[in-house]
Amino acid sequence: MSALRFIAGPTAFKAISEHGLTPDLFNQLLAASGGPKWLGIAGLDKYLFSEFFKNRKQPLYTLGASSGAWRLACLAQQDPLAAYQRLEKFYIGQRYESKPSPRVVSEQVEAIIQQILGPQGGQDIVDNSIIRSHFVVCRAKHLNRSNHRLGLAAGLATTAMTNIISRRSLGWHFERVVVSHQDSDSPFTALEDLPTKQALLNKHNLSQTLLASGSIPLLLAPVKHISGLAAGHYYDGGLTDYHFDLPLPKGLTLYPHFYPHMSPGWFDKSLSWRRAKNNYHNALILAPSREHIANLPYGKIPDREDFSALSSASRMAYWRESVKWSESLADEFAKLLASGNIMQKLERL
Repeated sequence: MSALRFIAGPTAFKAISEHGLTPDLFNQLLAASGGPKWLGIAGLDKYLFSEFFKNRKQPLYTLGASSGAWRLACLAQQDPLAAYQRLEKFYIGQRYESKPSPRVVSEQVEAIIQQILGPQGGQDIVDNSIIRSHFVVCRAKHLNRSNHRLGLAAGLATTAMTNIISRRSLGWHFERVVVSHQDSDSPFTALEDLPTKQALLNKHNLSQTLLASGSIPLLLAPVKHISGLAAGHYYDGGLTDYHFDLPLPKGLTLYPHFYPHMSPGWFDKSLSWRRAKNNYHNALILAPSREHIANLPYGKIPDREDFSALSSASRMAYWRESVKWSESLADEFAKLLASGNIMQKLERL
């Protein structure tokens, strides 16, 4: 059974067929939103972060939203593997014995982020000259700025309705903010598909940015103050960029993903006709196979419903087992890399 799929857009397919699968082919790395779904590919992440890109000499521009931002915060630290292991430990260790308020969830998530950042508190992320981090947050507009649950729910419902007609309507409801190193060579500093602001990443706003990037409306409280950004209600970056649908013009993009398809924004999840494809012509997507997922406990990768469907003990055991299973994705990637037989596995997007 093959555990891992290698899916390439036409430009990426041609480049890999000519040059093989090497880390220097890739200029960009993406990490998607999706709550705990990343646990299903954690083993692959750890191999890519600690081995595949270990000797990187040229800048790698990374873009992440929500839990994807937290994964990429691990990559940009001096010891990516140790950071990722902290993420696994403290993320899986969340415990809610009754339905928590948004403030209670935010407090736990804030503690997780502090653990992820480790002893340097993120200074190594800010100082990294090779891994050039970009984290997406969304600044709410109009009803979505409401401090009241009903007002916010009405704002989100309105956003969902207009998004059915046009994805560009998201700009009426949320403003994308990319917090980054502000590197002039970055492909993410001139985004025009939606209203976008750029902000400089520094040690003073890193933890606030990571908290905001994962603050799902109604489930977590908004982050109202991020150093260096305008005051507002900042929420999950996945609202605008769930799986991303952005032009990526420089080199190839590597995308370790838990699905073989991409929904541009959070409000597109249920819109089967709105799948990102054209902007992935130069991307290699790594995704677990259907057979691999079928062999996981419960026959699926972890998701947010596990918090309510399972006891804390059962959920933690299931998530840890999913992480163990994800090591087979890393094993398959490493073996294929060593063999040089990538074309035997490469699929066309």
